[in-house]
Amino acid sequence: MFKDFDLSKMQEMLENVQQKAKEFEDELEKKEFCASSGAGMCKVKVNAKFQILDISIDDELLNDKSSMQILLISALNDALKQASNSTKDMATNMFFKAGQ
Repeated sequence: MFKDFDLSKMQEMLENVQQKAKEFEDELEKKEFCASSGAGMCKVKVNAKFQILDISIDDELLNDKSSMQILLISALNDALKQASNSTKDMATNMFFKAGQ
């Protein structure tokens, strides 16, 4: 059953997969996505690992907690959606490149 099985090729494939996974992780950390809401009064930056990198809130919002929360949630959701879509695209592209 396994007489034609080449263990060295399996090891090579595993190393290739590990290298691709490392490249994918590095790329996720580098990609950044920005979103804003309230005509730019609230700005958010995230990376493709869904880590929040920066939040900027206009001083005018500091006196209006409710509006600030709504705008912050909106900007965060937009930035995270961008990151999610990009991550899916990157994974799909990597999968199809690996199959070639």
